[in-house]
Amino acid sequence: MNKPVARAEIFSVASYVGGESKLAGFETPIKLSSNEGAFGPPPGAVKAIAQAASCMHRYPDGGSAKLREAIGAKFGLDPARIVCTNGSDEVIALLIQSYGGPGTELIMSAHGFAIYEIAGKLAGCKILKAAERDLTTDVDAILALVSPATRMVFIANPNNPTGTALAQGEVERLRANLPEDVLLVLDAAYAEYVERPDYDAGVKLVNAGENAVMTRTFSKIFGMGGARLGWCYAPASVVDVLNRARPPFNVNGFAAAAGIAALAEPGWIESSRAHNSAERRRLSERLAQNGLKVVPSEANFILVDFTTAERAGAADAHLRRHGIIARQVKSYGLPQCLRITIGTAAECNRVAEALAEFCHG
Repeated sequence: MNKPVARAEIFSVASYVGGESKLAGFETPIKLSSNEGAFGPPPGAVKAIAQAASCMHRYPDGGSAKLREAIGAKFGLDPARIVCTNGSDEVIALLIQSYGGPGTELIMSAHGFAIYEIAGKLAGCKILKAAERDLTTDVDAILALVSPATRMVFIANPNNPTGTALAQGEVERLRANLPEDVLLVLDAAYAEYVERPDYDAGVKLVNAGENAVMTRTFSKIFGMGGARLGWCYAPASVVDVLNRARPPFNVNGFAAAAGIAALAEPGWIESSRAHNSAERRRLSERLAQNGLKVVPSEANFILVDFTTAERAGAADAHLRRHGIIARQVKSYGLPQCLRITIGTAAECNRVAEALAEFCHG
């Protein structure tokens, strides 16, 4: 019997699998598998969603004007050059659909965020992965892959799942050596956690020309992963393309209201960053004292190298017996590693104690 047949590209990718949240035998396991904010959403964001409920029958502002104004005011950006989306995954997919397609190439780092490859393949792009150096994006390796078919380069900075960040000078060197018609997309989902003095999330490169885009999210430091709210800062020409490509009401009213309130929460970013830096350092040191290799991280998670896939699997099983869910990263080509989100101080203590027990038998 004949039946409708989907495009071949649809079957070229495996569905994205998010971090697990349930664990048999534990009513409330410690979920450290999705890099969610340690403290949940800001109180003001929760209140804003409740207040927005009475207007549920109304369509939201299709252009997210008030949200764009709030983002612009918070980060010193022109609201006209901001596009808000249903999570940063949507803006990534829209960029690829708009600038990629069959016959084009998309370059990413070897252990880059999986969505680039998934969205790229669905759009018909050929995906090229550049080798990394010490689990960090290698500019020379990316440039070596550039061809006349290259249309986009995606860099997560800091990167997920490694947590490493590329120095600003290297980011600028990459842009300077790419052809002008290649779009450089800087995914800065973890920007608010970075404390390096030379770090720029992408604003400088966006302001410098017509061929760079910075993407951001409310899912991490603002603790709003369930609301699905992302945005990008881009040249006017790219903004025009994205506004033509995106659905008319892609950001729902609840998410927009929560986002505006989250941006206004006094001291939220500063206190969350300070907690993350302190607990990330403390947990990394405790694991290193037990003989584990921890990749230096600029994000709200650490990547722990257990040397072999078998030992990483055993460590994961041990953590689960203690009610702790980490993230296996075999799909990223790192079967010997586990990615562990920086949670509360109590949660980090539980991880350190459980892995110390694992290391000492």
